[in-house]
Parts: sequence; C-alpha cells; structure tokens
Amino acid sequence: MKKRFLYLFFLLLSYINIAQEIDSNDDLYQWVPLDVKASAYNSIQNQTNRNPSIGAWGDTLVPGMKAVAISRDLMKLGITKNTPIKIEGYDGIYLVKDKMNARYHKKIDIYMGLKLQKAKNFGIQHLKIWYGIPK
Repeated sequence: MKKRFLYLFFLLLSYINIAQEIDSNDDLYQWVPLDVKASAYNSIQNQTNRNPSIGAWGDTLVPGMKAVAISRDLMKLGITKNTPIKIEGYDGIYLVKDKMNARYHKKIDIYMGLKLQKAKNFGIQHLKIWYGIPK
C-alpha cells in the first residue's frame, strides 16, 4: 500500500511539473480554438474498459489530474497524447491522456477522478477549447 501511494504521489508530481512547464512556456505553442461537446468521466469500472485508472495510451489516471479524453476524430487535427488543452471557464492546462469510443465526434471528456456527482452535475455542455500545437 505504501509503495503504491508513493508511486501515485510521484506520478502526480511529474504530471504537475509537465503542466506547469507548458503553462510557463505558453509561447512555445500555437493555440488553436475549437468548439466541442464536453462531458465528464470518472475512474470507475462502469465508465471505462478493463482498469478504470488506466487511459487508452497506458497512462495512469490519478484523481486531481487535469486530464481529458478526446474523440478519435480530433486526432486528425493533431490532438494526440499529452497535447495541452485550455478549456473555456476552467483554469490551467489539461493534458490529453485518454481516447473515447469511436462513436463520438468532436467531443472531449473531462476527467473528474472519483467525484461521480461532480461529473453528473457537469452533464453535457458545448464549450470552446484551445489546443496547443508546438511552434
């Protein structure tokens, strides 16, 4: 248990460092606006395949991370694993850590850890995002 806690702690710490580095080097990216449908998801079994704490690219999802899943059609725009995302009405930089089922189009899913009620309250919204393409 203690080893797992330490692993998750260092994983979250490295994630925070990556997000802060992107935020402080904002001029390294061209920010492209995009209107999307947005929903929210959690690390619970009935919302995911297999292990609810592992994203589609193999990343461990830790409650508190600013992460999103994307619909697969957005990958054609250059949005892939670890692409930084700014979300209208939300502070900070989110990183793409997961992919959604192929049936979704022009959609993101905002990761909300284990906060099921928070995700339900979010519902489905139409938001503007900005995704970062390295200059």
